[in-house]
Amino acid sequence: MNFKNKKESETLELKKSTGEWKEMIKTASAFSNTRGGEILVGINNSEEVQGVEIGKNTIEDLTNKIKENTDPEIYPRISTRIISDKTIIVVRVKESNDHLVLAFGRPYKRVGKSTVRISKDEYEGLILEKHKEKLYFDSQICKEADIEDINEEKVRWFLKEAIKQRGLNLSEGTPNKEALTKLKLLKNGKLTNAALLLFFKKQLFLQSEVKCIRFSGNEPVKPYIDFQTIEGTVFDLIDKAEDFVLRNIKKSIWLVPGRVQREEKYEYPPDAVREAIVNAVAHRDYESPSKVQVRIFDDYIEIWNPGRLPGGWTIERLKRKHESIPKNPLLFKQLFWVKYVEDVGGGTIDMIQGCREWGIPEPEFGDTGTAIVVTFRKSILTSRIMEELGLNQRQIEAMDFVKEHNKITTREYCRLCKVVRDTANRDLNELLEKGIIRRKSSGPQTYYILSNISIGHYRTLSDTKHR
Repeated sequence: MNFKNKKESETLELKKSTGEWKEMIKTASAFSNTRGGEILVGINNSEEVQGVEIGKNTIEDLTNKIKENTDPEIYPRISTRIISDKTIIVVRVKESNDHLVLAFGRPYKRVGKSTVRISKDEYEGLILEKHKEKLYFDSQICKEADIEDINEEKVRWFLKEAIKQRGLNLSEGTPNKEALTKLKLLKNGKLTNAALLLFFKKQLFLQSEVKCIRFSGNEPVKPYIDFQTIEGTVFDLIDKAEDFVLRNIKKSIWLVPGRVQREEKYEYPPDAVREAIVNAVAHRDYESPSKVQVRIFDDYIEIWNPGRLPGGWTIERLKRKHESIPKNPLLFKQLFWVKYVEDVGGGTIDMIQGCREWGIPEPEFGDTGTAIVVTFRKSILTSRIMEELGLNQRQIEAMDFVKEHNKITTREYCRLCKVVRDTANRDLNELLEKGIIRRKSSGPQTYYILSNISIGHYRTLSDTKHR
């Protein structure tokens, strides 16, 4: 490297001698808090090489002075060079990750070619930002990665989709580095964990997987009917987990009189199930080694999300209107741009409404202490429960019809069970009295749907019947 004609700049400081060591320490702090830099000792302000005398302990003493008077300690790389037969000292200082290095108990930064003290307000702001980054896994810098670890095609897809869905103010061809910086996924040239979760080439976080299992029966035991470990970006995890569910649940297909197109319906509302998967991936605790799990049983589905509710929250709060408090706000923001989430805190409400409209029970939310679990049930009104309630075979058949088609009319009841209208009305009235179904509309447009009630209600009815 040519050290002649070096001019002071944001990353270069000239010092005449080691006697200016105090100023050198302040500059070391400034370089750490800005972009890093070099201090050349033995060159005066007129850029004349004067050289310095190097004693037995000169380098060691200077190193120790810098370490002892900085917090956290700076470990400079110090070497010597010969210029025009004169010796100079080169002190190289790296940029720190958090820009909070103190010299003699005070913070400094580099502005142009000057070392200046950081103001109290700015320093407090930096401390607050540091605490936030420590609090949120997704905002932390990933020291093991660099820009080459980002898949450019995935970034291009994201920009195209974000422009289309939310009007993101970036062009599709924005260079990777610029795009990631503007999305706050790149900080001081370093990748955040969120950037890698979204766009990595090679998997770095082993916990970022989804385990999908289709069990045989209603207990989590082998043998499995289907099993898949899903890896990839957060977009891959969400989309492929949804695909796993859809291929492992039944779809009813039927013809409607007077219509050309056939009707199709999954056992569970796909939008509600996807919402639960999105929430699990977006809000999980990424510092936990546990994986998101999708468990499919004969009569229900469970979505396991490693983590806890926000401080002071309860399960009941998820069932009513609430604000959005993302566990991983930087990651959540990117999912928002491409419409994988809505930033209004309504995801759980949408799940509840979706299940109601689908004619199945509301989802159950549980907290194990280390995970949040969302459970979707086909129906609490199982064959065994219906038998315990004393339903006759016609009523059982009709309830199975409602679970599949969402509703039943008196005419459909007559046709399905091959009975006259009076018998159908009597059977339906018994179901109404037990609270199993609800009447909708009136007159010729009347139809019946399942009541959205708990298993406790059915148990109470069954206990009453057997007394």
